[in-house]
Amino acid sequence: MNTPLAFSLLAVTEDDSKFGIFLTIGLVLLVVVALIKTARIVPQRQAHVVERLGKYHKTLEAGFHILIPFIDRVAYKHSLKEVAMDVPPQFCITKDNIAIEIDGLLYMQVLDPKLASYGIDNYYYAASQLAQTTLRSEIGKLELDRTFEERDTINAQVITALDKASEPWGLKITRYEIANIKPPQSVQDALEKQMRAERERRATIALSEGQREAQINVAEGQKQEVIKQSEAKKLSQINEAEGKAREIELLAGATADGITRIAAAMQTPGGKDAVNLRIAEQYIIQFGNLAKETNTLILPQNLSDIGGVVAGLAKILDGSKTPVQASTAPVPPPLR
Repeated sequence: MNTPLAFSLLAVTEDDSKFGIFLTIGLVLLVVVALIKTARIVPQRQAHVVERLGKYHKTLEAGFHILIPFIDRVAYKHSLKEVAMDVPPQFCITKDNIAIEIDGLLYMQVLDPKLASYGIDNYYYAASQLAQTTLRSEIGKLELDRTFEERDTINAQVITALDKASEPWGLKITRYEIANIKPPQSVQDALEKQMRAERERRATIALSEGQREAQINVAEGQKQEVIKQSEAKKLSQINEAEGKAREIELLAGATADGITRIAAAMQTPGGKDAVNLRIAEQYIIQFGNLAKETNTLILPQNLSDIGGVVAGLAKILDGSKTPVQASTAPVPPPLR
């Protein structure tokens, strides 16, 4: 009679144990979820915006934080690092009505996570669109040639405009850089022709300057050569004149010495006779050489009177004041 009651008590006990196990598991899961919702670890250079019951509560900085589960939640996560984003390419019209395609690179940083969360919905998109509109406005103030030259000015104007507009968003626009400027193909062809002409002009100028320098160098070399040659010729003439002068001096000295010796020899016994003999020999030798050198021979009238000639020369050597009487007889015609 007690058997059914025992079985019923045993079933109730088993049900209670299963319920206890499920309850324990549920409590453990609840604790785990509560810990996940409660404990927050914020990495370095990041900020988490916490809302309590849908309203902004606080901003969590780097470190470990405890939240109230099911009441507090992390609504926004922001990186405090400087972020670089591409500004999509767009067509801009220059002051001289030329459409060019420009793209750029924008650098920004979140300074106030609260304003970045509630000041604007998507600050990346807003900053990109504002950069494009500002760039179109600045490009419209410049001509095509100046857009290539004044990139720094354009970048500074875009940064100034973005910095003022992004202040309510909690952002800081640090830099903006124009990446590419692409003019139309026709303009590119014209610029290419202009650059080619400029390079050819520079090459022509460089070639002409090189030729001018070469001609100057050649002329300078020729000038130096002429100067050196003239100096060498002058030195040669000086040396030659000095040599001739020395030669004349030596000849004069030798002649004077010879005459002195002859004069001294003539004072000795038989000296005059020796001189007369020497004069006669030289007269005959020179007259014979004259006959060998030319076909025309002029003979003096007193050719046979060699002694008279020698005597006349001897009188000259004696220093006689009476001049030698020249023959007045007519000279016979030359013998051929």
